[in-house]
Amino acid sequence: MVRAPGLLAPLLGLGLGLALSPPGAAAGDCGALGRAERLAFAPAARARWMAPLVRAPGPLDPLYGTVRRFLSVVQLNPFPAELVKALLNEPSSVKVDEVVRYEAGYVVCAVIAGLYLLVVPITGLCFCCCRCRRRCGGRVKMEHKAMACQRGILMVFLLLTTLVLLIGMVCAFVTNQRTHEQMGPSAEAVPEVLLSLRGLVSDVPQELQAVAQQFSLPQKRVLEELDGVGMSIGNTIHTQLKSTVYEVLASVLSLGQALQVSVDHLRALNATSVELRKGQQALGPAVRGHQERLLALLQESSCQGCAEALNRTRALKLGADFSQMPPVDNVLHRLKDVPEANFSSMVQEENSTFNALPLLAALQTADVVRELKKVVAQQPRGLRTLVEAFPGWEAASRWSQALEKAEQGSRPYLKEVQRYEKYRWTVGCVLCSVVLLVVVCNLLGLNLGIWGLSAREDPGHSEAKGEAGARFLMMGVGFSFLFAAPLILLVFTTFLVGGNVQTLVCRSWESRKLYEFADTPGNLPSSMNLSQLLGLKKNISILLAYQQCKQGAALWKVLQLNDSYDLEKHLDISQYTTKLQQELQKLKVDVKNLDLLSPAARQDLEALQSSGLENIPYPGFLVEIQKPVVNTSMEKLAQELEGLSQTQGNSMLGQQLQKEAQGLRSLHQEKVLPQQSLVAKLNFSVRALASSAPYLQLETSGVLDNVTHLKGELPAWATSILKNESECFLTREVDYFSQYVAWVREEVTQHIATCQPLSGALDNGRVILCDMVADPWNAFWFCLAGCTFFLIPSIIFAVKTSKYFRPIRKRLSSTSSEETQLFHIPRVTSLKL
Repeated sequence: MVRAPGLLAPLLGLGLGLALSPPGAAAGDCGALGRAERLAFAPAARARWMAPLVRAPGPLDPLYGTVRRFLSVVQLNPFPAELVKALLNEPSSVKVDEVVRYEAGYVVCAVIAGLYLLVVPITGLCFCCCRCRRRCGGRVKMEHKAMACQRGILMVFLLLTTLVLLIGMVCAFVTNQRTHEQMGPSAEAVPEVLLSLRGLVSDVPQELQAVAQQFSLPQKRVLEELDGVGMSIGNTIHTQLKSTVYEVLASVLSLGQALQVSVDHLRALNATSVELRKGQQALGPAVRGHQERLLALLQESSCQGCAEALNRTRALKLGADFSQMPPVDNVLHRLKDVPEANFSSMVQEENSTFNALPLLAALQTADVVRELKKVVAQQPRGLRTLVEAFPGWEAASRWSQALEKAEQGSRPYLKEVQRYEKYRWTVGCVLCSVVLLVVVCNLLGLNLGIWGLSAREDPGHSEAKGEAGARFLMMGVGFSFLFAAPLILLVFTTFLVGGNVQTLVCRSWESRKLYEFADTPGNLPSSMNLSQLLGLKKNISILLAYQQCKQGAALWKVLQLNDSYDLEKHLDISQYTTKLQQELQKLKVDVKNLDLLSPAARQDLEALQSSGLENIPYPGFLVEIQKPVVNTSMEKLAQELEGLSQTQGNSMLGQQLQKEAQGLRSLHQEKVLPQQSLVAKLNFSVRALASSAPYLQLETSGVLDNVTHLKGELPAWATSILKNESECFLTREVDYFSQYVAWVREEVTQHIATCQPLSGALDNGRVILCDMVADPWNAFWFCLAGCTFFLIPSIIFAVKTSKYFRPIRKRLSSTSSEETQLFHIPRVTSLKL
């Protein structure tokens, strides 16, 4: 097997740079095992955690803000604490004048609505009678100069009023639909809120039991990791030692390959030298014979132009003397049976043995792991008594029954609310459609009227377009008068309900005046006292409890249960750490069966070390190799002889020269070319051995020393790694139990029996009532009220404008008109009254 000399470069770099050192992982480094993973414990109180309801921001928010500011102007009085107190405790003692004084702003609005309800329908009735007598809303009797300006102003004002009606009608439609959409989900959310409050304290024992049962989660994780602890330790030992072991085995394999290459080159060198000597012994007489015959032919007087060929013939001699090359028999004899070992197979076997180290470690630690599992499978006594020792909840059943009663009682009422809401929505849609009809009539009337005005100057125009525009405007006026009363009634009814909800309830709720009212002694009747409902011995502040619950506090903190229950006593796991540490100290791993180098391979390397391969005189080979086999090129000499044979006058001489040329060619092919091939082969082997031999002795000594040193140090290194990994494993497993203890502490004191559903229910109730229902409700009547009151200017401008769209009885022709229209023929206009 022949290799290039460059193949030895990696071996030389590896062998000269290899320095065995202990594994890189220092004591206390737990990079292999890593930190304990975060355990995902199932929250015991997740079902009762009430998610906050939030109204998504939208384009109607500015409208909602405007309505609130308007209501704050209508209701300037603060929260009526005394009035509400009397209403809750003694309803019969409430005085009407106190209610009227508090509702003064709404009373003023009621008066305005009453006036609208009386004046607009009566005005519409009078206008209808007047129209029947053709006394109102007729036509312009005479055209005058300012008529165009007046007509334009009226149309602009009518258009602006119509646009305001259109915007108000669209907002009313949208808010009416938004109120209807929010009413159903809001009504359904109320029983859900009450149901969530029922579970506030009723399921605490079951939750504590669930907390205790989740001790199985760290137990299961530790047991799973114990199943693979032997394999994990073996993997760590393998990982930390593999760089060193692989480097040594790689150097052994490279050295074995270099040994094989060197022996192959040495054998090739010896065989090639023998062949060259034999070939040269046969080549010499043949070359001399050709030289003698050619000299005789070329020196004849009849040979024409033979001087140059004669000079070449005189130089036709052997170049290299292969008998002068030094012998290598002694070195070859010392390496006669080398390599005896199969280095590739041996290194592969040692790699397999080393790679099986994790499995070997798992088998050797199986008994210790079995004892560790018995320790972990036990449950601490404190966790077994966690539920039994927890303080009782005497008020749990009472609280649950009260909420259940409230939940059941709310469902029929909420169904009625949804039913009436459907009626309100239907009426709102109808009245909004009426406003839309008025807007359509106004826009059609304006368009047709303007079209009629633009065609009025045409001699052949018809007055039908203007008359149709006027009639559409009057239709809008009629619809406005007809539906003014239902509109104002719906506006005031929804305003009275929604306004009081906003100013009396929502505003006080948002400013927490309601909580302050409930905390004041005597304001609430005894049947609504929270402390008595909960069965507490002392009164608690609703506002303070709400604030604590808002911050995520549990009843543990609100009711100060830490004075009656020692939680830390039930979370003691010190017995686990002690027993685990004692058992882990018994782990052992044996790596003495890793040989790294077989006896046969060692003998081969020692034979190479004492062979004297580096002492062979390679320059002696190179001196002869650099010489040519024959000094003169026989091919060129043959070509030159063939040329001379063609130019000779003596045919006999020409034939003899031709024959000698053919003889030279045959000798070159049969003898010289094989010799040259053998020289090239010899050159390759000599140079390969000359470049590698000086380093093989140093490399062989280094590999043997490294193998011996590593064989002795591997057990100590493996023991050190095992100790470090055992400590890391103990820290990791204890961390799982520490996570459980921390989670139990947090769960019991912050999440189990949390009163967040209480604050969440209050906040969600405010969002449902105020943000989701009251805001769109109030925005609806606000928009509809704007449309209702803008019907008045719409009526006025429509009546005024319609006169200008009807045909004019008489027209005033100016002098300028007569002068510029000399040939104008007057047209008879047919007028319809």
